Amino acid sequence: MNPLLRSAPALAICVLSTGIAVAAPDPSTASVNQVIVTATRHEQPLERVAVDATVIEASAVRSSQKTAVSDLLATTAGVAVSRNGGLGTTTSLRIRGAEADHTVVLIDGVKLNDPSSTGGGYNFANLLNSEVSRIEVLRGSQSTLWGSQAIGGVVNIVSSLPQGPLAFHASAEGGSRDTLDFSARAEAGSDRFSWRLGGNYLTTDGVSAFDENLGGREDDGFRSVGWNARGALQLTDAICAELRSNWSKGTADFDGFLATPPFSFGDSREYGYTEELVSYAGLNVAALGNRLHNRIGFAYTDTDHENYDPTSTVPVTFDSSGRNRRWEYQGTLQVTDAIQSVFGLESERSELRTASPSIFNPRPVPLDRSVRIDSVYFQAQVSPVEAMTLSAGVRHDDHDTFGGNTTAQTGVAWAVTDSTLLRANYGEGFKAPTLFQLFSEYGNTDLQPESAKSWDAGVEQRLLGGAVTASAVYFERDTDNMIDFVSCFAVASARCSVQPDGYYDNIQKATADGVELSVNADIGERLNVSSNFTSLRSENAARGSANFGRMLARRPRETANVEVTYRWPLGLQTTLAAQRVGHSFENPSNTLRLHAYTLVELRASFAVSDKLEVYGRIENLFDEDYETILSYGTTGRGAFIGARQTF
Repeated sequence: MNPLLRSAPALAICVLSTGIAVAAPDPSTASVNQVIVTATRHEQPLERVAVDATVIEASAVRSSQKTAVSDLLATTAGVAVSRNGGLGTTTSLRIRGAEADHTVVLIDGVKLNDPSSTGGGYNFANLLNSEVSRIEVLRGSQSTLWGSQAIGGVVNIVSSLPQGPLAFHASAEGGSRDTLDFSARAEAGSDRFSWRLGGNYLTTDGVSAFDENLGGREDDGFRSVGWNARGALQLTDAICAELRSNWSKGTADFDGFLATPPFSFGDSREYGYTEELVSYAGLNVAALGNRLHNRIGFAYTDTDHENYDPTSTVPVTFDSSGRNRRWEYQGTLQVTDAIQSVFGLESERSELRTASPSIFNPRPVPLDRSVRIDSVYFQAQVSPVEAMTLSAGVRHDDHDTFGGNTTAQTGVAWAVTDSTLLRANYGEGFKAPTLFQLFSEYGNTDLQPESAKSWDAGVEQRLLGGAVTASAVYFERDTDNMIDFVSCFAVASARCSVQPDGYYDNIQKATADGVELSVNADIGERLNVSSNFTSLRSENAARGSANFGRMLARRPRETANVEVTYRWPLGLQTTLAAQRVGHSFENPSNTLRLHAYTLVELRASFAVSDKLEVYGRIENLFDEDYETILSYGTTGRGAFIGARQTF
């Protein structure tokens, strides 16, 4: 029998059936044949994973001292982040040059993507690291298992399911820009029942969202409050029930276009809030001598946005809500020792209600629509020989507006030796048109889904008895039917007579290719050096387009990260980290350039005891002046100090 399915603690039934990560070895010390968990919906050893993935373990999340999840993800290969100002403003993440709304984002396997946004993508602005136990990043098209939007990849945020007696954990941090950050949680676990309850609060004065170099003088602050809960009850040796929920509300100041002449972008008193609720209830059942794991679950997400301009006669400038209700069944079957399959059914209903009042139309009729998508998927893994695993899968999605779509995936992982691993993977992705793109005043019900075909191949090599791990991956992706907005002020078409302000249409094609390199080295017992480098070419491939062959906006050509950590005697740990982001362009015509920049960070932590840790960091050590979006501000040098205590 596969060693993954041998007898384990009772709560493993909940863990294995939901695809939620369990404790796994630190990648800096793991060998090729150790077990990890990825967001591929089931637990499996590293040598069986064909998909190119990065797993950020709990120790790395903790030692990074990052406040925002997006800032931590930006240090991984193939990932670029842009933000409309300081912490809490709109934050977009792109994997391997895909669009920001081409990434599926999950919390413990529950989709977060927002149906109330124009493109349906997830805004990372409110996602903080306070209760994150583990992060899994899958690169490449992943729609076979994860459905619509997984063109660029998947990010799975994982929380912990505790084991052990009652414990309390608390942390507090303060620093530059009058920043205060608090979090606390209580948890306990046994073979029959585990639970966790936590909360967090953050406030910061921030920086001007309108670039200070252009005249921005008003700080735009951010405040966030949230709670999270999770519980798992082992009803019998074969049945486990689970509930989990996360809620957050963030209020951010931002700058916009002035309501009075000269109507230009600049300091303003505008602000908005985003409230997010993610909930899940599931029942996990093991059968056939623990060879078959079944999960039946219901997931619910609710995202509300409101923007305000207190200087306007119409103070509410934007009001929207988006909701997802998803029923799902997943089965994982160990057919033989060499054959494993994952299969499932999903039914998701998305709802959108949005309105944008203005002085010209203070009471617009809200757009209020819904859509349903039903899905079935199957993926099999076969090991024809001990060291090789082949995978293949297929998925069909039926959208009640544009019809059916089928995607496929295939890959191979081959542990050539105990220290050499080869991977190759082909995957297809698609993104269904959003409710806004289909039904708004700019909507087009004739839209077809965006689709992509991607492949990658790579090698991972361990040297010096596993002290050094090096990897190289080459990737390509072609994306068709990309949806873009057609402005009738710039283009004349028959449709403009009906929609004179513009409309959405399938007009773009794009290509992306590049190389990702990474090295992790343990030098002796105390020194660790980790680094990654990405070379990316992401271009407009629509022949006949005025921008054919030009770089897609906000995709840096090169990115690099390096961290040097030294563990001193008596519990002190210091890290020097540097991030290099190459130049990119703000616009499709490549006439507005975003210059390259380098950020340096210094971190230190000291274990006062096994239950108390103090830490501190200096961000942007050399006060680099940079932009991720043209004309928007970024944070300069900042110093922070904090403590973590377990009771």
